[in-house]
Amino acid sequence: MKRAKISIIGAGHVGATTAQLCAAAELGDIVLVDVPQTEGMPKGKALDLLQASPIVGFDAQIVGTTSYEETVASDVVVITAGVPRKPGMSRDDLLATNARIVGAVAAEIKRTSPDAIVIVVSNPLDAMVQRAYQVTGFPPRRVMGQAGALDSARFRTLVAMELGVSVEDVSAMLLGGHGDAMVPLTSCSAVGGIPVAALLAPERLDEIVRRTREGGAEIVGLLKTGSAYFAPAAATAQMVEAVVRDKKRVLPCAAYCDREYGVGGYFVGVPVILGGAGVERIVELPLSEREQAAFQKSVEAVRTLVESMNRLTAGGPSNGCAQ
Repeated sequence: MKRAKISIIGAGHVGATTAQLCAAAELGDIVLVDVPQTEGMPKGKALDLLQASPIVGFDAQIVGTTSYEETVASDVVVITAGVPRKPGMSRDDLLATNARIVGAVAAEIKRTSPDAIVIVVSNPLDAMVQRAYQVTGFPPRRVMGQAGALDSARFRTLVAMELGVSVEDVSAMLLGGHGDAMVPLTSCSAVGGIPVAALLAPERLDEIVRRTREGGAEIVGLLKTGSAYFAPAAATAQMVEAVVRDKKRVLPCAAYCDREYGVGGYFVGVPVILGGAGVERIVELPLSEREQAAFQKSVEAVRTLVESMNRLTAGGPSNGCAQ
């Protein structure tokens, strides 16, 4: 049986840890790519990871490179490339810089792996997955963003910590954009089948929702330098597994919604069935008035972000699908 080929663009903490988790789970052979200026860095990380295989007990070919030629005919491509916001950098500067980076990566994916499924992790997530879609021109089911899988894991963790229960018994679902505008659906969250609202006082549940929304910022504040990567990488590997093993997982992902939820042509976090064909179906849930209002506010935030990106990248590569 042919092993899947998984290319990860960006060999920083998130990309390298995603490669480690995919290799340990034997999801396929891995190509770890970074920019030419890094010279031996992706090769060094790939060799280091490969030398862990006798100890961990996995078989996989792992290649580190600065060339996209090694990625030809990938089944799944993960984009983690981009820069963090630096002192003195405006929000528009960050958006424009990462849009250029993700656009360039997407153009190479289109050239080398025209049949791949693309998972975008780069921030600001909701705009970057839209950019990858614009440039590749791939069917929307083959382009998605990793956000909800991470956000729901953070919500589940905090609920389990609050109640002193196993995270395995906590289920959760989130909608909307990644970050402050996300919408945790407490009506679709449970502990061992028991609605979470029946186990937690409203004020405690509101605090958990707040911490979930600010989860990335909380970790950045604690680290002082750098940002989260263990949980983002684990969420990304979970999505890769759902695709390469055709698991038909019901996961929240940033997926292209047009008529669905009345979004109108943007990538936002919604529950999907994720399998070998990519986003195989978007699951539309009935929302309360409060949830619907919060979701619409989140969609507006995504729309504003994408419009800013389109203005900043006007004249750059696009397939004409910009919304």
